[in-house]
Amino acid sequence: MTAKIIDGKAFAARLRERIAEEVARVKAAGVTPGLAVVLVGEDPASAVYVRNKGRQTVEVGMESVEHRLPADTPEADLLELIGRLNTDPAVHGILCQLPVPAHIDAAKVLEAIDVAKDVDGFHVSNVGMLYTGQKALVPCTPLGCLLMLRDQLGSLSGMEAVVIGRSNIVGKPMAQLLLGDSATVTVAHSRTRDLGAVVRRADIVVAAVGRPEMVPGDWIKPGATVIDVGINRVPGEAGKSRLVGDCHFESCAEVAGAITPVPGGVGPMTIACLLANTLTACCRANGLAEPEGLAV
Repeated sequence: MTAKIIDGKAFAARLRERIAEEVARVKAAGVTPGLAVVLVGEDPASAVYVRNKGRQTVEVGMESVEHRLPADTPEADLLELIGRLNTDPAVHGILCQLPVPAHIDAAKVLEAIDVAKDVDGFHVSNVGMLYTGQKALVPCTPLGCLLMLRDQLGSLSGMEAVVIGRSNIVGKPMAQLLLGDSATVTVAHSRTRDLGAVVRRADIVVAAVGRPEMVPGDWIKPGATVIDVGINRVPGEAGKSRLVGDCHFESCAEVAGAITPVPGGVGPMTIACLLANTLTACCRANGLAEPEGLAV
């Protein structure tokens, strides 16, 4: 069997097209969704990511606001800025790019963001609402995984899913999203006994453990759908590095029914789902109809 490749880049492009259509609808009602991104310091990877977020925000018709602060910005000043953004009616989503400098308490910053504008889905109140089955803004990467799974499989009801990884950013919210779609979910991790036997039961495997090529093909049930969240840089040819996932792609693709590649799988979905969350937050704040299938 040769797995179908789930093209995350193409899926994200289609999702952004749909978001742009919905943004036009919302703007016709007199509201322009606005996303504010805060970057503290000069981390090169974060700077590139913020730039891409801003570009894609504008491309779908939203307002993009960037606040770039020096690395020595006092925590109190950052919290004061977030407070102003919380009360700004033109801002519907707030994202503080992580990591922040060591002298700033990241947890305190995330908790300072208005839960209704928390488009990263990290606020403890959004986490609690997700876990109790209420309307929540959910982390972008798990949301992207769920949208791709629904597109690939249709209903997930009754399917057995294994999530490898238990982080607050991916593993735990991914499990809750799958439960919300009536899958039977096991959360496994690097210390799970006989992890291979656990994974072999799964119709759906979401690998988010952060270990390069940890999952071999003989762990995959024939025909299963594999979503590889891992992005790991390893040595390549001629002294250059290359990106690999948490799954050994070649061996897993020989067995799976469908699989996401790395790069080009889950990664492109993250910013697209950030835009989807901003649109959702805008609609909820203004009593407008939410687009179907873009939120939980």
